[in-house]
Amino acid sequence: MLARPRIEGLGLALLVAVVDRIVKAVMVGPLMLRDIGVIDLLPFFDLRYAENYGVSFGMFTATSMEMRYGLIIVTALIALGVTVWMLRETLRGDILALGLVLGGALGNIYDRLTLGYVIDYADLHIGGWRPFAIFNLADVAITFGVLILLARSFKSREKPNDSGDHTATENA
Repeated sequence: MLARPRIEGLGLALLVAVVDRIVKAVMVGPLMLRDIGVIDLLPFFDLRYAENYGVSFGMFTATSMEMRYGLIIVTALIALGVTVWMLRETLRGDILALGLVLGGALGNIYDRLTLGYVIDYADLHIGGWRPFAIFNLADVAITFGVLILLARSFKSREKPNDSGDHTATENA
């Protein structure tokens, strides 16, 4: 049976993937962002439709069906690795961070499987300078999950006791 923090981590992953899907559906549906192109919201933030055929920052663009399927396989294997890590992890904070990463990965994998690309829409900028590529909620979840894991890795971990109980019990 899964310990409660692991269930929470898997639940968080599912929540992130579902909310990501809903937001993307709103962007291309009611907001018609695909047709409009750009909606100016704030001086530093726009909704800007983009189809990402690559991975982070448009790297490794899949220009053929073979590359597209290869990218799907690689990202699915990474998501599987994150899932295994989550199921073996004992610290609740790390489990939840992994849930963010997994949920974001699943959201983007869904796009790749159904569309052949990932829908991006969030555009942070300062005037004409764009320090980030256009991104989506799934990307935000992945980024925050990784940052949390990195920050927590600097925190010293206590060695588990030898009682054999290695279930996730941490509250932070």
